[in-house]
Amino acid sequence: MNDAYDFMVIGGGSAGYASATTAARLGLKTAVIESGDEVGGLCILRGCMPSKTLLESAHRAEAIRGAGEFGLRAEYLGADAGAIRARKRRLIGEFADYRREQLEDGRFDFIRGRAEFVDAQHVEVRLRDGGLRRLHGRAFLIATGSVIQRVAIPGLAETGYVTSDEVLDADRIPASVIVLGGGAIALELASFYAGVGSKVTIVQRGRQLLTGTDDDVAEAVTAGLEHRGIEIFRDTELLRATSADGRKRIEFKYGGQERAVEAEEILCAFGRKPNLTSLALDRAGVATGKSGIVVNPSQQAQPGHIFAAGDVCGPHEIVHIAVQQGELAARNAARILGKLAGPLEKMDYALKLFAVFTQPEVAVVGMTEREAALLRYDFLAARYAFADHGKALVRGQPHGFVKLIASRDTRRILGAACVGPEASELIHEIVVAMSFGATAGALSRIPHYHPTLSEIWTYPAEELAAD
Repeated sequence: MNDAYDFMVIGGGSAGYASATTAARLGLKTAVIESGDEVGGLCILRGCMPSKTLLESAHRAEAIRGAGEFGLRAEYLGADAGAIRARKRRLIGEFADYRREQLEDGRFDFIRGRAEFVDAQHVEVRLRDGGLRRLHGRAFLIATGSVIQRVAIPGLAETGYVTSDEVLDADRIPASVIVLGGGAIALELASFYAGVGSKVTIVQRGRQLLTGTDDDVAEAVTAGLEHRGIEIFRDTELLRATSADGRKRIEFKYGGQERAVEAEEILCAFGRKPNLTSLALDRAGVATGKSGIVVNPSQQAQPGHIFAAGDVCGPHEIVHIAVQQGELAARNAARILGKLAGPLEKMDYALKLFAVFTQPEVAVVGMTEREAALLRYDFLAARYAFADHGKALVRGQPHGFVKLIASRDTRRILGAACVGPEASELIHEIVVAMSFGATAGALSRIPHYHPTLSEIWTYPAEELAAD
């Protein structure tokens, strides 16, 4: 069978679904090809949603253990890993079922199978029932997501380890865990284990956790995690893994000396990499680089009728950005196919968001101080600590701070960071302010109810406005 489509989406995750929905609404004959055993994409199945479900259990466990500070009598009796997994499976099953219904509701063709390019206009799809279809596309979107990044460490495979995929569906909680890595996935799972009572050690190769954030943000996160009892080694060289008597051991160089830590389990969390295997991109002439498919600001690869979105191309592996990229790609595909007027749109990352759901939480929007300096912006920054904020003290969550970054001449807000309670929620006040081009002075004059966490933003805003 030889079928033709205006727009073909390879990958049925968040970016692919959003792009297909947009394309169909614009009148493009659209198909989505999905190869996974399950439907829903990384965010629903093995990323955002399952990890946050586990973290909610950890937060409840910590609240029980800390009840005495609030004059309450409570006893933490441990975590039921099977019950935590059952709740996660139920919720994720509901999310995935809803996404499958959306994909199958008839707005576009939904094809279950693995696609590979024959040339720049055709793909062959090996269907899940064993059949083969050859499809023609006038335009394509590649949105196949990412896979676990693995790092070769002598002895690790023989010693045994788990990745985030296994942790998110585990039916047991180890008494102790060594976490290899210092990115968002590593820290969230370390936070989960610490929350439910496991002894956690983080071994990070780089000099700071959350590489790419400002130093003060990384240090505040580190201090907050260490306050919770997590042992952290940074700037290390991983040497080998061994096991004996049911314990697993990681040996590494730290501060010029060899060190070792032992635990019941090792979690490898070195991040993820673009999932480009079996696509045969070379046949379509699609260029790839270190970060995956090379795209321009209009999300076009080379050739220009092939687009990419999400983890396969970056530059930010964040689901809401992937959705934006996918929707923009669909609109641009409609333009090159003559279905929509106007010039091609370009992605704007001025409001890029990043959040890590550790305890304390971390959230960043817009420019960091490091980025502003590299771009030679003349800027100012002001901070205010949660340790001096009434509502945070009442909640018993004094760790961290908020920071605003503003242009020196106009005082327009360029970026912000928050490390502390509800950071992932608090950051959106600054997202809204930045989207309207607000200055620090304008933010400082907006009324905030007292006592609330959100009023903390007025203090650095006042400092920047008065400077």
